[in-house]
Amino acid sequence: MSHRVITIEREYASGGREIGEMVSQRLGIPCYNREILEMASERCGVSPEYLETAEEAAPKSFLYTLMLTSSPTRSIEENLPLSDKVYIIETNIIRELAEQGDCVIVGRCASYILRDKEKLFNAFIYSDIQSRCERAVKEYGVDAKKVEAMLRKTDKRRETFYSINTGGNWYDKSNYHICLNSGMLGLELCADIIVSTVKSTIYQMI
Repeated sequence: MSHRVITIEREYASGGREIGEMVSQRLGIPCYNREILEMASERCGVSPEYLETAEEAAPKSFLYTLMLTSSPTRSIEENLPLSDKVYIIETNIIRELAEQGDCVIVGRCASYILRDKEKLFNAFIYSDIQSRCERAVKEYGVDAKKVEAMLRKTDKRRETFYSINTGGNWYDKSNYHICLNSGMLGLELCADIIVSTVKSTIYQMI
């Protein structure tokens, strides 16, 4: 049986994580975000915090990563840098989760990793700078004087991570089935739109 998977890529402080959690609650399916990092940390034998720093470091090259991830069963070489190893491990975890059951996966190039999956729905959440700055300060406790720099830095890191690992453009709308402006629509409505859309598309697939 092929399971249904919803992936969400998101700009920093756009509310993508929260929207993913809302979607999972409304559909009664699990949502995986930091949980993937925690699973990877167990397999690596290091703390999630330490692994997170490696996760933020871009692998050597797209072709190098492609070679190593071409086979899900390929063993990971012990001498690989942790920044390369973490992406390979997370790739395998994401594939495993998609095989286990219906789920929502936030970030980590899941839309690309699962691109050949039939019952897949990819969403991208973005917003205007002001809305994101306000959310980062209020919800994440970011210093108001540093918030815009934090937005630029985090978005650039996510864009680079996607580019290095997929060879594609994180902002290319053709990578996604739907792109939603959470600043204009609000988080609840974004979640409603995603749920309504997947119910009328991939949830209709037998």
